[in-house]
Amino acid sequence: MSNGTDKSLVTLLNDKANLLRIHSIRATTEAGSGHPTSCASAAEIVSALFFSVMRYDPNDPANHANDVFVLSKGHAAPLLYAAWAEAGFIPKEELLNLRKIDSDLEGHPPTKLPFVDLATGSLGQGLSAGVGMALASRVDATGERFYVLLGDGESAEGSVWEAASMAADQKLGNLCATIDVNRLGQSEPTMLEHDMDAYSRRWEAFGWQALVVDGHNIEELLAAYKKASETADQPTVVLARTFKGRGIDFAEDKEGWHGKPFSKGEQADQAIAAIEGRLSGENIAWTPTLPSPRAGDVPKENFPPGPGYTIGDKVATRQAFGDALAALAKADPRVVALDADVKNSTFTQNLEKVSPSRFFQGFIAEQNMVGAAMGLAARGKIPFAATFACFLTRAYDFMRMAAISSSNIKLVGTHAGISIGEDGPSQMGLEDLAMTCAEPNYTVLYPSDGTSAWRAIQLAAATDGPVYVRTSRPNTAVIYDAGETFEVGKCKVVRKSDNDQVTIVTAGVTLFEALKAHDELAKEGIAVRVIDLFSIQPIDRDALIEAASATSGRFVTVEDHYPHGGLGDAVLSALATERVQVHKLAVRSIAHSGGSDELLDRFGISARHIVDAVKKAS
Repeated sequence: MSNGTDKSLVTLLNDKANLLRIHSIRATTEAGSGHPTSCASAAEIVSALFFSVMRYDPNDPANHANDVFVLSKGHAAPLLYAAWAEAGFIPKEELLNLRKIDSDLEGHPPTKLPFVDLATGSLGQGLSAGVGMALASRVDATGERFYVLLGDGESAEGSVWEAASMAADQKLGNLCATIDVNRLGQSEPTMLEHDMDAYSRRWEAFGWQALVVDGHNIEELLAAYKKASETADQPTVVLARTFKGRGIDFAEDKEGWHGKPFSKGEQADQAIAAIEGRLSGENIAWTPTLPSPRAGDVPKENFPPGPGYTIGDKVATRQAFGDALAALAKADPRVVALDADVKNSTFTQNLEKVSPSRFFQGFIAEQNMVGAAMGLAARGKIPFAATFACFLTRAYDFMRMAAISSSNIKLVGTHAGISIGEDGPSQMGLEDLAMTCAEPNYTVLYPSDGTSAWRAIQLAAATDGPVYVRTSRPNTAVIYDAGETFEVGKCKVVRKSDNDQVTIVTAGVTLFEALKAHDELAKEGIAVRVIDLFSIQPIDRDALIEAASATSGRFVTVEDHYPHGGLGDAVLSALATERVQVHKLAVRSIAHSGGSDELLDRFGISARHIVDAVKKAS
């Protein structure tokens, strides 16, 4: 932690802080946009961390043995880039390409940069990621430390406090947050401004060690980070009192400068000249503190060959998810699970039983559950995060940022649709397919029976990037043999003849309604093709085009979901260039408590309604 004498270290770090300010001003001025004042307030914090506290290899930013820095206040990206430039990884001249279309130095940090584990910019998410990373390190019994820099404005986000609660509950002594308390938000002062006692009381109430420091005082920052590193069973927050625009006389601690670059010429020159005047001129050399090497990854074993269900067995797809998850955990040490206090309904408890250290109870805090999953994924884990499908709506911004990060998270929504029955509309996930299919790089799977659900979880684990698996509450018959193969991007044609008049496309519980409808229609001499779509995104366009050719372009889609953005729209989009007629059966109004079968019928997605729709279409 030392570079020369204490005095020379302080000089070095103060100089580095001012160089970070200068780089940030030059970059944002050249770009004509950005947040130089937000960078200036945190310069000493970043200097202390990057050039004294953290153990990392500046030539290998992606090394998993490195200590990790997460910039939750992502709009201060120029400061992060400047730190890596001063560390020698980024050429300093490249900083002037900030925000240009052909540069990786985007306005907020992208994961294409090797030192960025997760995209940030939607405020309030970095601490959750830090929680997940710290949990991963604990599972692996490694010694990295995780430093998250937050802005004071984003501390108003509830997700920050969800993360704070979990970190304290898990006693994550390897996690250290720093709040850049610079008093000013975007449009006006923050709620607490510089009331450091209030900040301290709040964090201590959440179970954290809270250390209040002058955020522009290197000695105080170093002492706080040393104390944090010596606290093994409690997360630490360094509450750094700072000033927005520090060192820039015309902008320091003044409203109206958020997100505004300085003009080329007078403003930028004046700011840079003033900061350059504070440099010591001593040109002290910096030597990084390298991390200790990590042991190699534990090899994974073979996944069990099949679920062992027999055709005709009754099993809910949510239960098959739990069974498959436990089998995966036995076979692959990278597999972990997170839950939001519904483990006995989602069946994530099955993994907990086989590997308690790889199960993380997030309690009723879905935003943090998904954010922590993103952090775990960033550290090489394969995290399955599960809750009722309807409650994932609370975490949608995290899910969106997982797409931007191409995070390897696996989300499972259980109790999807009106088929859950008596609990009523507040518990019915009817928009989850629309949410996940809206993100272009999500794989979205919708299994219908126990075997396909087992295979969906196996596929999810093997698929790079974010995956969503939709599962249902009711027990349904197993219709696929245990040896049946499933693929991402492929459907299953479960009923087919040479004289099919209409194609019914469905998945989940409504597949069984479609099969009933098929049998009823057959009695009347009407042949229909039935497709279990299984993979909603990517979709099996070839199979749909083949069905369109066989049935003169006549389709009926059936889904336990709202009509917009679900299975029916996925089919329509896939067939957009074809001459087809698609009649969508979906839940078109707010539902009601009742029995599952009653609700399917009342809201227009039962076998009776499918029969009527087929007759109209044929």
